[in-house]
Amino acid sequence: MAYISLNNNESIESALRRFKRKVITEEIIKDLKRHAHFVPPGQKAKLKSVNARKRNRKRFRQAPRPMNSNPNQGYNQNR
Repeated sequence: MAYISLNNNESIESALRRFKRKVITEEIIKDLKRHAHFVPPGQKAKLKSVNARKRNRKRFRQAPRPMNSNPNQGYNQNR
């Protein structure tokens, strides 16, 4: 649970900003979303493997090649 105490002469806006920052750093919202509904163990394992496949696909994806990869292409060598 995130608690903050108001300092002397502190505005509500700045206290609210500190509270929001504290909630984000403690990952309260993330934890709440994770526990919002029950996920069976089998479905959790499937979701984990799907996410791993996506991660690996992104990691090992080859960069697109430029159109003129051959430096001599388009150069007239009969000059």
